[in-house]
Amino acid sequence: MTEPVACVPAEETLPFTVKLVANEEELYKAVRIRHATYARHAPALAAKLKYPESTDTDPSVVNLLALSKAGGVPVGAMRIQTNQFGPLLLEQSVALPMRLQEVRLIEASRFGVTHEAGADLVEMALFKACYLYCKQTNVDWMVIAGRVPFDAYYEHLMFEDIFPGLGFIPLLHADSLPHRIMSLSVAMAEERWAAAKHPNFDFHFRIRHPDIDLSGPVYSNPSPIKRTAYPQLSAGHSKY
Repeated sequence: MTEPVACVPAEETLPFTVKLVANEEELYKAVRIRHATYARHAPALAAKLKYPESTDTDPSVVNLLALSKAGGVPVGAMRIQTNQFGPLLLEQSVALPMRLQEVRLIEASRFGVTHEAGADLVEMALFKACYLYCKQTNVDWMVIAGRVPFDAYYEHLMFEDIFPGLGFIPLLHADSLPHRIMSLSVAMAEERWAAAKHPNFDFHFRIRHPDIDLSGPVYSNPSPIKRTAYPQLSAGHSKY
């Protein structure tokens, strides 16, 4: 007997939006998420993340921000750096293999969500936004660095070790905490997820989410960012 084919909706709305940070106010919202989420698992690093980092306004960097539709409260954030203008931050700590040195890369970092109901959906949407940004800007490979136990999350997303058997590498830009360095081919991602019958395949590759909108302007400010006080968020969890 033939099993019924599940009907996949063409479009879904989300209870939040995902956008590119376009101004200093939005950058501070991303920083609030960053600080709160790292505070739970890496308090020493979190203490250094109360304010925007110089990398945040580098021309090679964009920040993603998820905002609740109920009041515009920040619920998730991620930073994306390309190697268009220079090495990735993780290359301060490790030399990537030759196959990754002459292609277009992004490093996703400072990824976190608030520790509330719906956090898994926010994570999924931010990762989808990262993938869409890679497609939009002709990136070849996504590179990430994951701490224990979050490296298992990236295995779930079909990332693979760049250095099999090497283990975890201390990263200078992550307070020398040991991380597992992993990558995923942008061109092969959809095929790999389909072959694995990944449970989130439709969400990432078949369903359109108009609330994920990467068409807006990107914040760029070569001047030093003022150190501004901001309200605290409840601690969440960070992926890297």
